[in-house]
Amino acid sequence: MNNNIKQRIERLAERAESSKEFRLALLAHLREAFPFEGACCTVVDPRTLLSAGAVTEDGVEAIHHRLFEYEYGHRDFNRFEELAEADSPTAALGLATEGDPARSVRFREVLQPAGFGDEMRAALVSGGKCWGFLTLLRGKDQPLFTAEELTLLTSLVPAIASALRRTSLALVGESAVETELEPGVLIVAADGAALSELAATDSAACWLAALRETEDIDAGVLPRPIRAVCTRALVEGSEHSKAARTCVRLTGGSYVTIRANKLIGRAPGVQLAVIFEQAQPADRLPLIAEAYGLSEREKQLLGAVVRGLSTQKISTELHISVYTVQDHFKSIFAKTGVTSRRELIWQLFSRYASPSSAAERPVRKP
Repeated sequence: MNNNIKQRIERLAERAESSKEFRLALLAHLREAFPFEGACCTVVDPRTLLSAGAVTEDGVEAIHHRLFEYEYGHRDFNRFEELAEADSPTAALGLATEGDPARSVRFREVLQPAGFGDEMRAALVSGGKCWGFLTLLRGKDQPLFTAEELTLLTSLVPAIASALRRTSLALVGESAVETELEPGVLIVAADGAALSELAATDSAACWLAALRETEDIDAGVLPRPIRAVCTRALVEGSEHSKAARTCVRLTGGSYVTIRANKLIGRAPGVQLAVIFEQAQPADRLPLIAEAYGLSEREKQLLGAVVRGLSTQKISTELHISVYTVQDHFKSIFAKTGVTSRRELIWQLFSRYASPSSAAERPVRKP
């Protein structure tokens, strides 16, 4: 059974083309191996570990906003940020609490009141970066997850994480229609963990529509990336509170950066300003570089190119020979399908900025 489910998920991961379709099919396969009542699989921005979109089953959707609150605002067992840095990226609440999940505040105040029992989590790490989170929840009448089940999930993480990374960053064709909007502002009211929209500029409303299309959610549902940045911004005194931002790849292939800040004023209650804007090169570059599979050294060279450094200056700064710099560029060109630095800059920046950029592409000489 274990080998069979592992082979099936590895095959699913190899042929996956769409991130959302992969995650939906993944949960169906996992349910056969680990019977559970609810599940959630989230894509995250690997720099901030904030949600860039989630596939959430109905039972979990009702408590999703509270799970954000407890992830960022409470010290508890098996936090995803800790799992992403741990030797093992998986954990089960029952095992971590030695058979007493009630030792967890998340269990007592969120999971148990919603009818759930044990919880098993995985930080989906690939290439040294975390690309998503997986949560599986047992019903209150189901047994706790076993050590054997946790071991099996751990063995599945590499294939799941690799597929999630690849499908989340899949490069779009040049004919794709991208979102091109002005920056927008959304005002959100916070009542504890509950968030509600108060007002939005016209462009913010368009960004909201694009995000909802990407996540395939109804108009009345606040997109998960917005919930994540708002919840992070609400955490007082957190060392991460200034990192309330995430970069989301939309259906058309373009990227939007979402930031949240608490508003200071005389209005009653707590309000936040959520800012949407076309992602700048500094936000897009790390994700696109990962999509092309650039090595850490190649990413360093890429950063130097963006700063306009010459081959000689790159050689001096990185303490490598000019010939080594040229060899690295040959590798970068081969991975990105270009033949010059100018074309490389277009490929990494302009192609993912606006639909009109395709007309500005450098023409290769025959």
